[in-house]
Amino acid sequence: MDESELLALRRRIDAIDEEILKLLAERGRCARRVGELKQGALYRPEREAQVLRRIASLNPGPLPESAVRTIFREIMSACLALEQPLKVAYLGPAGTFSEAAARKHFGSAPQFLPLASIDEVFRETEAGNIDYGVVPIENSVEGMVGVTHDLLLLHPLQICGEVMLRIHQHLMSLAPSLAAVKRVYSHAQSLAQCHEWLARHLPDVPYVPVASNAEAARLAAQDPDAAAIAGEAAAERYGLTVLAANIEDDPNNTTRFLVIAKHDAAGPSGRDKTSLVCSTPNKPGAMHRLLEPLAQYGVSMTKLQSRPAKSGLWEYVFYIDLEGHRLDEPVRQALAALEERATFLKLLGSYPAAAW
Repeated sequence: MDESELLALRRRIDAIDEEILKLLAERGRCARRVGELKQGALYRPEREAQVLRRIASLNPGPLPESAVRTIFREIMSACLALEQPLKVAYLGPAGTFSEAAARKHFGSAPQFLPLASIDEVFRETEAGNIDYGVVPIENSVEGMVGVTHDLLLLHPLQICGEVMLRIHQHLMSLAPSLAAVKRVYSHAQSLAQCHEWLARHLPDVPYVPVASNAEAARLAAQDPDAAAIAGEAAAERYGLTVLAANIEDDPNNTTRFLVIAKHDAAGPSGRDKTSLVCSTPNKPGAMHRLLEPLAQYGVSMTKLQSRPAKSGLWEYVFYIDLEGHRLDEPVRQALAALEERATFLKLLGSYPAAAW
């Protein structure tokens, strides 16, 4: 080992660190001045999405894009907190995938508040007690989260962002081995996502559904004969040992989360989605006529999901995701034509599409 070269490299790293710190301080001062000039909310979903995409496109390596995005997400989060510390609620308790999604989207600087239910996240956001809520909307394996869809219809809140979170399920316990596990706690969806693994490795052990994976980890931390299926953060928080990692049956298992607020993204970011819910008369050709404007104006539909309307037997509403922002001319024209044809239409918001 060349000690002189190693010493020179360490000195160079120290000098670079000092320069990075100076630049971070300058960025913080600029962000604070932006807040003074705007005299309003600093958090702009479309602007933050543009910054992260631009930085990712300029990345020369060797750091991977995911690492660069994480670093700059934290820088932006810290700068925002200088002027406007955010309160962000999620489906708790602490250690859930919802918390992981919230931190992925907002960074570490906000005050994160675990709430007992998705309904409570909506109510606290609508009441203005918190700034933003993060709620699950669908999973690639288990499908839609019905309660979130229903609450989007009932509440006046809008979608201002989305988060895609790859779900890695781990079996964790105080027990020393799989052979010592006598029961498994987890959320019903996680049990379903790990069904094949459980059938192979713990076929005779009872599975106990609970309100959340974090609650499962908390229970397992109090029961030396039990195990929980949860994420890595829950193992760390509750002092459990991971007996088996990545036990989900589908390696591409992903959950999509929405960021809800009293506003959506005010302007386009360059890669956006627009979500809406609508209904149409139950007669032949009604759906074709309803969706015809999307083809007419060249707007791509990325999701079409039906849900009981709760207003009458066998009546449904349709949740639709479109590519583009509501202010983009093709989307604006398509929405205007769609509204004329629908018996009911509620725009749920336009927002930057999630970056993986």
